[in-house]
Amino acid sequence: MRIISGKLGGRRVSPPSKMPHTRPTTDIAKEGLFNTLQHLIDFEDIKTLDLFGGTGCISYELYSRGASEQVLVEKDRKMAAFIKSNLASLKIENAQVIMQDVFRYIKNCTDTYDFIFAGPPYALATIDDIPDLIFEKKLVEGNGIFLLEHTPRNNYEKHPNFFKAKNYGTTIFSFFENKEE
Repeated sequence: MRIISGKLGGRRVSPPSKMPHTRPTTDIAKEGLFNTLQHLIDFEDIKTLDLFGGTGCISYELYSRGASEQVLVEKDRKMAAFIKSNLASLKIENAQVIMQDVFRYIKNCTDTYDFIFAGPPYALATIDDIPDLIFEKKLVEGNGIFLLEHTPRNNYEKHPNFFKAKNYGTTIFSFFENKEE
């Protein structure tokens, strides 16, 4: 895995050899995603939330492009330790790793974020609940964006907060925003 752009652009991160519950976003999909995001978000000084943190690669990219405050939620002890190790070696400050179930975190969260990314396991039975929970809890700040990574078997185009999708073969990114009431 590599960090594509920004102050850490070109740096490589080697994930652990055995990651039973983690599926890193491919570099090709991540590059396409950030090419789209750069036209939607000013990354400078934003507050981000990375749900199902996995390898942390999305958060490293966000930091590299200027995000100033990051929260990563990962319940797997091995992956949380991996993320913490990378944050230290990359000298990423103002990042917090929370080792907790994502749904529990969302339920108890009182913060808001400019950008929220969720890259859950594709087989997660409750994946379709995630957009509703994010917007019911009002976790997206003002003009912020929530982004959900999923497979083609899931479709969120009828969700009231959906505004676009980007397809990278077996990886789809669905974009959501606050809608005016």
